[in-house]
Amino acid sequence: MNRLDLTEGSIFKKIFLLSLPIMGTSFMQTGYNLVDMLFVGKVGAGAVAAVGTAGFFPWLAQAFIMIARIGGEVKVAQGLGERNRDKVKKYIKSSIELNITQALLYSLFLIVFAGPLIHFFRIKDAAVNEMGIQYLIIIAIGMIFFFMNPVFSAIFNGMGNSKTPFKINAMCLIANMILDPILILGLFGFPRLEVVGAAIATVIAQALGTIAFLVLVIKDKSGVFRVKYFRNVELIYHKEIVKLGFPVGIQSAMFTVISMFIGVIIASWGPVAIAAHKVGTQIEAISYLTADGMGTAMSSFTGQNYGARNDYRVRKGIKVGEGFALSWGIFTGILMVIFGKQIFSIFINEKEAILVGSAYLTIIGFSQPGNCAEIISGGIFKGLGRTILPSFVGIFFNLMRIPMAIFLSRPEMLGLDGVWWTISVSTMFKGGILLLAMLIRYKRNTLYVNGGILRET
Repeated sequence: MNRLDLTEGSIFKKIFLLSLPIMGTSFMQTGYNLVDMLFVGKVGAGAVAAVGTAGFFPWLAQAFIMIARIGGEVKVAQGLGERNRDKVKKYIKSSIELNITQALLYSLFLIVFAGPLIHFFRIKDAAVNEMGIQYLIIIAIGMIFFFMNPVFSAIFNGMGNSKTPFKINAMCLIANMILDPILILGLFGFPRLEVVGAAIATVIAQALGTIAFLVLVIKDKSGVFRVKYFRNVELIYHKEIVKLGFPVGIQSAMFTVISMFIGVIIASWGPVAIAAHKVGTQIEAISYLTADGMGTAMSSFTGQNYGARNDYRVRKGIKVGEGFALSWGIFTGILMVIFGKQIFSIFINEKEAILVGSAYLTIIGFSQPGNCAEIISGGIFKGLGRTILPSFVGIFFNLMRIPMAIFLSRPEMLGLDGVWWTISVSTMFKGGILLLAMLIRYKRNTLYVNGGILRET
């Protein structure tokens, strides 16, 4: 199976060769949501609110996926850097086993508790609640595909092969784009399924991706995937993956749970506020998913060179990654602040929603440099096997969002804009602190032995 050796050659070129397909893959993943919002938006704000509310729970799944994804990606990258093929095989086996187990348990949880989970948001519109429950149950049935695709992508990325996940996710997005209007709006003789159609289209598209990955795994000639899964389980490798991925998983889970509480505050302002927030976050994804692509590339690049004990390339890679973070964050922030209204109106035509959504984009735009710095710095720390610091910073400032949002959203304060400013300011702090921590680490490690990686000093 093709892979990119990140321990040799031009640092700048290797990072961007790896990052561009990953960025594309990230956009493919959020493309499902953007396409859904585009066509569900034709149904109305209530349908968008239903999908947005139910969407918190597939989002929460990312916390569990992160454990196997981060552990597998980093450990595979480090194993390749060490030229230890046997270790690579065992980490791949363990990450897939762990991921499948989590997927089945989480799917069962969502199916059993779909009703209470949707009613948690206390939306007063019964029709919105019912649509949300229907959407969530269908997504839960196909949850195994939502789990498998990111982990397969992570393993391929850790091997330096980011083109394959990009191609597969591009295929899935095209399938989703074709199925969405047909099933949501009822074209070509198909029934108009609206929210249910959006869920079915997404599950089918994700299933196609998993099938494509499995075909490649079966045909793999390198042998790294040729192991007996769920036989002779070696818990030591599971534990190493969990140890590395657990802090990131906790951070992701806390972020989602906190966002759900923030969602309850937003929901008190009605379906229009929910719809504006949901669409606004999908537009903002243009910024943070690009940064996430670079962050993932930096994780693989750092991981391979860390395993190869090549400090020089790690340090040069840090400069490339952080420089990109600030440049891209400033660029996208300016776009959101200046053109927020025009961008938002593409997705929803309702005047009130455009007003609320454009305010969201303007306020969030100021935090984009910090947002990108947080993501890319976190990727570098992950590649070094240091996941606790970025996770702690993320959890702490995300927790602070709840009291800040309650205080600033009061009518005598900033109202709904207070929630947007809470998200924006906390993001600035997270990015600033992690960027500073990375710079301190970079400056502190100024002396090294040729060919030797700088571990903890």
